Amino acid sequence: MAHFAKLDENNKVLSVINVGNDVVAYNGDPAGETYCTKLLGGTWKQTSYNTRNGVHYDPNSWTPSADQSLAFRWNYAGPGFTYDAVNDVFYAPQPFTSWTLDDQYVWQPPVAKPTVVVDGNGDLIEYNWDEVNQRWEGNPIVNNVIDPSVTYIWNPATSSWN
Repeated sequence: MAHFAKLDENNKVLSVINVGNDVVAYNGDPAGETYCTKLLGGTWKQTSYNTRNGVHYDPNSWTPSADQSLAFRWNYAGPGFTYDAVNDVFYAPQPFTSWTLDDQYVWQPPVAKPTVVVDGNGDLIEYNWDEVNQRWEGNPIVNNVIDPSVTYIWNPATSSWN
């Protein structure tokens, strides 16, 4: 299967379809994009189902492929993704206003993600970005249930939960 992303006038991905290999060729063959345009209208760009963060993965084992020349357009596109025509890549929607896109097409928070995912009791912590307060907040997972009565705040200076 080859996958194609339909783009709007701002290069935002509207949808992704798959087309049989008997109809189109692999690796950015413009004939496949032309086929989609003629059949369905609009602007189409091929996207690689097996490419994530610039790495191509073997579809049978999901380990990095031996041949990284197969990596294509940086990410498999999804609705809401953006196609950057200058760099010929797809990247995910911005998760929060404060996050910035790095040179690897990954959104980075203004405060580094927690490096510790357990609390002092050894419980795993489910954590999320708090955009209003510009910080990571977490709750322990006790007996496979998130405990909302306890909220930790990540301290990047000490690499610990307070």
